[in-house]
Amino acid sequence: MNTDTPIEHANDNPDDAPLDAAEILRRARELAPVLRKRAPEIEANRTLPADVVELLRATGVFRIGHSARTGGPCLTSLEQTEIIEAIAYGDSSAGWCAGIGAMGGAITNFLLPDAVRALYPSPDLITAGALVPAGRAERVPGGYRLSGHWPFGSGVRHADLVTSGAFVYQDGEPWSAPDSPHDHDSMQFFVPGSAVEPIDNWDTTGLCGTGSCDYTMTDVFVPEGHTFTFFEPRVEPNPMAWSDSFMRALPGVPLGITRAALDHAREVATTRYDGMAGRSWSDSWRVQTEIARCEAEFNAAREGVYGSLRRQWEVLSAGGSLDDLSTVERGAVPLAGLHAVHVARDVVSRLYDLLQTWSINRDSPMDRWLRDTAVLSQGQIGHDVVLESVGAYLLGRRPKVRIGLGLH
Repeated sequence: MNTDTPIEHANDNPDDAPLDAAEILRRARELAPVLRKRAPEIEANRTLPADVVELLRATGVFRIGHSARTGGPCLTSLEQTEIIEAIAYGDSSAGWCAGIGAMGGAITNFLLPDAVRALYPSPDLITAGALVPAGRAERVPGGYRLSGHWPFGSGVRHADLVTSGAFVYQDGEPWSAPDSPHDHDSMQFFVPGSAVEPIDNWDTTGLCGTGSCDYTMTDVFVPEGHTFTFFEPRVEPNPMAWSDSFMRALPGVPLGITRAALDHAREVATTRYDGMAGRSWSDSWRVQTEIARCEAEFNAAREGVYGSLRRQWEVLSAGGSLDDLSTVERGAVPLAGLHAVHVARDVVSRLYDLLQTWSINRDSPMDRWLRDTAVLSQGQIGHDVVLESVGAYLLGRRPKVRIGLGLH
């Protein structure tokens, strides 16, 4: 099935003219200081304020995963990551919500063309949801009745579309397709954002502004075509038609936080005077060596992320598949993201200690970054299950979580 023809009306508004990578990145960098100023408000609100959502939308960030077929800018994974990194430099929660909200472009590779037309009339629509199959979908004429309770729905309060995982039933019994290798099938189900009921239970140590609350649905009708799985692309082969594609840019969040913390620490060091020593704080051997060590660790982590993505994109854009990567190369992408999270937490913690009482007040960005990286370490790209899964893959065993490796 050839689906290279652009979706009709996907970009019929002149204001939606495709933006290139350089322009979206420029807008993201321009927005970063605004987000930094709004960070206390974002955190206190426990979800992104509505006007901040629209400021993000205006950068073009939510279209970064879309191809020309759906009115998007056709960005590489590296370009997408750089844009998320720029937004996270301004605010951690905004960066995370931008990365999650932009996953719609990747998902269009797994939807039938009619569903893409119906669900994504604009590439700037925001997608959110929990992929874990925590719901129940009963087969009915023309589609499904979806009910369930899903955790960690980052951005569901401001999402245009919500996708949620659920197991399928028919007449109350577990159902699987005739050619399915599974005894009980699960799929992803798309509904309008207005169809979900958020639960006000997101009150956390950090990343408060992501609004990653639980949400529920009860007996919501989902048309047959508004379903998908990440292991059945509905387009011609392309670098984004892989199950890991929607996750590739998320390491931009810890990278953006770490860069912001390093720049803040340098600014403090060069403007602070040590009265007891009678010299600038930046003349201290301890300050100099710790800043340099943290900078080196950040540089290595950043190159790990971009280097692994670069190799992956090189193979995929040449018409290859993830199977054409070596085992080590394939595992490098999720491992680099995990490492970026761990480096962010470690570097921020050390800089927090280095700045001492300049860090401890709630209005200090170091306080917020310390808490944000602690929570980021518990999430989907920073959890030890990534180590377990990639380790199993490297040892020839079945990974516990396969989607980050693009495995069926």
